[in-house]
Amino acid sequence: MAAQTVNRVKSADIELKDKLVAVNRVTKVTKGGRTFSFSAIVVVGDENGVVGHGLGKAKEVTEAITKGIDDAKKNLIRVPILKGTVPHQQHGKYGGAQVLLKPATPGTGVIAGGAMRAVLESVGIHNVLAKSQGSSNPHNVVKATIDALEKMRDAVGVARQRGIELNKVFNG
Repeated sequence: MAAQTVNRVKSADIELKDKLVAVNRVTKVTKGGRTFSFSAIVVVGDENGVVGHGLGKAKEVTEAITKGIDDAKKNLIRVPILKGTVPHQQHGKYGGAQVLLKPATPGTGVIAGGAMRAVLESVGIHNVLAKSQGSSNPHNVVKATIDALEKMRDAVGVARQRGIELNKVFNG
């Protein structure tokens, strides 16, 4: 298969909404006692096919979330959406996390767990069946979900890549 290009997006020209996936308190033990800091995983999206994820670390929760949002705006991708769902079934993998995304009929809703739900709602998918397999670590589940979304292809993109007309994609 030919190398697929990822549709990167600039954050300046779109209105993004952020969702907090997880906040983790981290402790560093030093000679003077315990030092607490926070890490936050954030997903941003315009609910119209653009999504990104980011990680922020800081001494305060709000500062960590702000850093996570800034990081997420640097990692935006465009995802094909077909009638409010994904175009086809797709697996995604990152580390120990594996996810499965399946298209669903209108009215189904987002059938997905915590970290996956945040990503799918941020990208603007309204009907999808999703299953998280393997690790439930939110960092890896978010990255595996975005991996699956990056691999999604719509019929127009496939036709353009193969250099044929759109109706031959289905009949060929």
